[in-house]
Amino acid sequence: MSDYERKPTPEEEEQRWLETVYQGDKPQLTLRAVVTGILLGGFMSLTNLYIGLKTGWGFGVAITAVILSFAIWNVIAKVFHTQNMTLLENNIMQSLASASGYTTGGTLVSAIAAYLLVTGHHLNIVVLGLWIMLIALLGTFMAIPLKRQMINVEKLPFPSGTASAETLKSLYSSGVEGVRNAKVLFATAGVGILNKMLGEDLLGLVRYEYFVFGQWAQKFSISLESSLLLVGGGALMGWRTAWSILFGAVLNYAVVAPWLASQGIIHPGEEGTFLYSTIVKWSLWFGASVMVMAGLTAFAFQWRVIMRTFAGLGDVFRKQKRQLTAYEQIEVPGSWFAAGMAVVSAGICLIMYFVFEVGIVMSLVAIALSFVLAMVACRATGETDTTPVGAMGKLTQLVYGVLVPKRMVPNLMAASITADAAGASADLLTGLKCGYLLGANPRKQFLAQFIGVFAGTFVVVPVFYVLVPGPEALGTQMFPAPAAQIWASVAKLLSEGIASLDVSIRWAILVGALLGIAIPLVERFAPKLARFTPSAMGIGLAFTIPFSSCLAMFLGALVVLVISWKKKNWEEQIVPAASGLIAGESLAGVFLLILGTLRGE
Repeated sequence: MSDYERKPTPEEEEQRWLETVYQGDKPQLTLRAVVTGILLGGFMSLTNLYIGLKTGWGFGVAITAVILSFAIWNVIAKVFHTQNMTLLENNIMQSLASASGYTTGGTLVSAIAAYLLVTGHHLNIVVLGLWIMLIALLGTFMAIPLKRQMINVEKLPFPSGTASAETLKSLYSSGVEGVRNAKVLFATAGVGILNKMLGEDLLGLVRYEYFVFGQWAQKFSISLESSLLLVGGGALMGWRTAWSILFGAVLNYAVVAPWLASQGIIHPGEEGTFLYSTIVKWSLWFGASVMVMAGLTAFAFQWRVIMRTFAGLGDVFRKQKRQLTAYEQIEVPGSWFAAGMAVVSAGICLIMYFVFEVGIVMSLVAIALSFVLAMVACRATGETDTTPVGAMGKLTQLVYGVLVPKRMVPNLMAASITADAAGASADLLTGLKCGYLLGANPRKQFLAQFIGVFAGTFVVVPVFYVLVPGPEALGTQMFPAPAAQIWASVAKLLSEGIASLDVSIRWAILVGALLGIAIPLVERFAPKLARFTPSAMGIGLAFTIPFSSCLAMFLGALVVLVISWKKKNWEEQIVPAASGLIAGESLAGVFLLILGTLRGE
């Protein structure tokens, strides 16, 4: 292979980034960026808590925070004749807001709410605050070694992170190309807002949420939702991942689900339909197995690159410090990872031992497994923009059902460590992707995320007690809490022993694991076949989310594919257009949430 054809080494890639993208040591982690991030992140943490209790889902807050911050500081600059917040400051702000608004609330609407359902009482508010903070910090520190591999080397798309970067570029653009991209972004943002308002019948016109494809399709929840946010995500995703998701969705909902129904393994609800929740209670075991084993296999091939991050750990014990490279001087050092993991792990072990009566060894196993699942969750988010925390949670509950059999609370809390810390890592890497594209200082961005965890915890934990005064508040029309219901039901099921799992579920786990190993092996040793092989993350994810979401993502990628064929000169507008759809619908969703709260809905 010639030098021209030779693939750049990770060190060469980092040096190229330093020379062509990095913006230098410009002011970024400023007081106003931190304060704005705390305020917006605190507000977003409440919206995500509310949404999570309603739907079981959480939404990334970075794009919404970026646009709100830009608008607020534009007004402040004009009124007080001061300097507007810079692009890099706004990037730091979104990192802090994202850590505050997303990473702290997910645990509350899943494991903690499930704990309330299982035990019938709340945790002590101090214990809960410490728990939420430690789990989010665990995810923050675990993201350190994963960032260099998935963002610097593999350059996974992380669609929302890419969209945030493109949104910032468009907001601060001044050149002809930048202005054109900004116009495209704001135009599609308007489309996203209008679509959301029509979907909620806010304009008094026709309301539409889902398009169905006939009675049989509706019976197995096969439909297309009206959301354009996922269409935008699909446009940024990549064709292979997108067609893999649709392939997996058709396989799951049109082939496997009808077979399960014919065998009496799943049962219809009202009017003879099989709701998404009915199907996914079975299918998530297969999907999670595919994603976990594919992630572990991919790690086995890339372990040398990831271990470069841990090289910095040796610096802690060296008497004579080695000379750091230019890139290492701005990247988060391995010593921070070591110190952070040690302190956070000790805190988690103490709470597990004294509050939940789980031994130190079991707690350490949970923390170690957290890093494994963080690799899987981050890869899934990097490729598909969807973090399968629910699927990760069920699989880890199964693991602890074997290790700590017939004990519901330890099962819930040990799984909480792994699944929620992995979800936090994935969200933080999305923010770091934005900074990487903008040339921000990764060390300062990490510090912003670190601060955000504390800000979010102090806001969201007290409000949780207000919104959910007791177990009777969950499972109601106000707060259905589907994520908590599933976590609690799995814990109760496993309290009867691993043998209580249906035989079909055990086969699904085995087949999913084998498929998850096989696909990366084909990619590695038969690269010519790889383009025809579905993405393991796409297949696995399709078995854990609704068919309508899968189809929306596929359509977004299909539009991009057609444009790239027919209109080559339009390709540069794809990212701002997709980013606008994501940003517009995100903003509209927050607005409608506030409006609904004010109306008492």
